[in-house]
Amino acid sequence: MGTAIREGLNMKKTECFLFLLVENFSHLAFSCALEPLRIANLVSGEELYKWSFASEDGVQATCSNGAVTLVHHDYKSLPKSDHLFVLSGIHVHMSHTSNLLAAVRRERTKGVQIGALCSGAYILAKAGMLDGVHAAVHWEFHDLFMEEFPLVDLCRNVFVADEKFITASGGTASADLMLYLIERAHGADLAIAVADQMVYTSAREATVEQRASIQSRYGMRNSYIVEAIRMMVDAIEDPVSPSFIAAKIGISTRQLERVFGRYLNCSPGKYYMDMRLQKAQKLLIQTELSVTEIGLSCGFGSSGHFSRIYRAHYGITPNKQLTKSR
Repeated sequence: MGTAIREGLNMKKTECFLFLLVENFSHLAFSCALEPLRIANLVSGEELYKWSFASEDGVQATCSNGAVTLVHHDYKSLPKSDHLFVLSGIHVHMSHTSNLLAAVRRERTKGVQIGALCSGAYILAKAGMLDGVHAAVHWEFHDLFMEEFPLVDLCRNVFVADEKFITASGGTASADLMLYLIERAHGADLAIAVADQMVYTSAREATVEQRASIQSRYGMRNSYIVEAIRMMVDAIEDPVSPSFIAAKIGISTRQLERVFGRYLNCSPGKYYMDMRLQKAQKLLIQTELSVTEIGLSCGFGSSGHFSRIYRAHYGITPNKQLTKSR
């Protein structure tokens, strides 16, 4: 280990991390959270970190790619820890068992630092911990959150580490968070050395957004289409017409149609409808809301209209999608 790294280490006790693995958890987020801790020990030559895993049955947990991870504890008999992270993935709305929620609340009363990775913030919100709290969750779950937890101050940051509950959006954002925690505890030299071992050349700051801007995503800088899409996003529940959007951004409806045709190869109306249907599909898969509630939240005034449009687009009715997902 380099002299600069050794001199920069704070002489602190070994920090213990406990990961609560929820069925269908994200393997990518798990690896990105765990490996920086392992590498920090390797690079420093010190046992800076220890870790253990827990699951519902105390035997194993299965991630979304089918890999099985053996664990050390069940939710009812957790060891003493400094940091507890809930790690989940897909189908999180069906994974909040009473044992899991009780474990998170119990450890919080003991003064353990509570955090969440990927969709794990959903579990913390279910436990009543995130109302009024700035939190990050994987962007795929933003619609679910906005419907079920309107009091959570949801953000698009890759992670949030300056709140009483630490949250990261999943995937490689878990590595960004752990590198941040390593730097905070033991200095920048060690964090950089760990990143180098990971061939991770550019750790992101917390304030970086999870998804590229509209301009970057479509490789364009046309201000009209950017503003039009933002208006559509803001008016999902109460859709506005293309003519209204065009007037608001200062161009004619025909000009708006030409811009969408040029950059997106579709009309404004089709783009808007696809956006609403995509949100509806996410809510059908991820939430326990009724078809009627989901239709209304996506701007469909009647269940019949919603069903016809959804079936024409996806080849399945909302009711069948709901049954299939649950």
